Amino acid sequence: MKKFVNDPKNFVPEMLEGLALAHPDTLRYVPAYNLIMRADAPRADKVSIVQGSGSGHEPAHVMVVGRGLLDAACPGDVFAAPPMDYVYETAKLLSSPKGVLLLVNNYTGDRMAFDMGKEMAEADGVQAEILTINDDVAVNDSLYTVGRRGVAGNFFVIKAVGAASEQGASLDEVVRIGRKVNDVTRTMGVGLTACTPPAKGSPLFELGADEMEFGVGIHGEPGRERRPLTNADAIVDALVDAVVPDLPYRSGDRVALMINGLGGTPVSELYVAYRHAHRRLVDQGIQVARSYVNEYCTSLDMAGASLTLVRLDDEIESLLAAPADSPINPF
Repeated sequence: MKKFVNDPKNFVPEMLEGLALAHPDTLRYVPAYNLIMRADAPRADKVSIVQGSGSGHEPAHVMVVGRGLLDAACPGDVFAAPPMDYVYETAKLLSSPKGVLLLVNNYTGDRMAFDMGKEMAEADGVQAEILTINDDVAVNDSLYTVGRRGVAGNFFVIKAVGAASEQGASLDEVVRIGRKVNDVTRTMGVGLTACTPPAKGSPLFELGADEMEFGVGIHGEPGRERRPLTNADAIVDALVDAVVPDLPYRSGDRVALMINGLGGTPVSELYVAYRHAHRRLVDQGIQVARSYVNEYCTSLDMAGASLTLVRLDDEIESLLAAPADSPINPF
């Protein structure tokens, strides 16, 4: 497998150093904790928003550190939770008089690291809260979770709490908004190929040329089932049919629709998928009010995509529409 990799052990630090060098006016890199933070953080007038998780999901989360989004991200190695001390030190560095919100995708390792890091930071006087994200409808329990996994719908929580924080909301209010968005967000993904972690140098799992993993996790975890590969519209039909009934989304709802690439699928194919998803929702009386087609939460170089829906109301829609800026600015 051909990749731009030097020593695989240095892959994440070299990526983070490059990110900071490319954006020196807005980002600061703290190598000791794999920490990317806003150059102006922490600010006394806003809640600091922090996320960690493993690397390999870029642009999540280090590339959405910026105004109206995250104040910092402290990733672990590829597909590995950050160490507890990274979370602890990040919470201390980002401590604001208005508090720190720690966003955690629902994976066992991430939850353990953030729970312990929060506890230690609070012992040092940091005011902190945790918000767990669990938007994946594919499985209720997986190899890495108790309950549902947190996947690409995480971006809507980031956007909403980031906007609320910029507007001066209190920590309690930011937590309320994050929970509200998480509660109306649902995602399902499909993998067409496996991904190749730099340290492994070979595909993480085997997937036949005529197979797809329906409900795949963003670390390559098994989904609902291995299915025969079919055409784009049929794949999107299966995703829509899994996501819409889960909340459920109903005729008359206004929604945000995201088609998220998993790292190895051209954006042209994502728009082919978006086209049919949009049509399917309209046919069910569901109005697509906001559209997102891009890579938001990837699985290294996995070919595939996920579909996310968010039920909108005036509050959520106004927060998603608020100004934001980051190195990739996908909003």
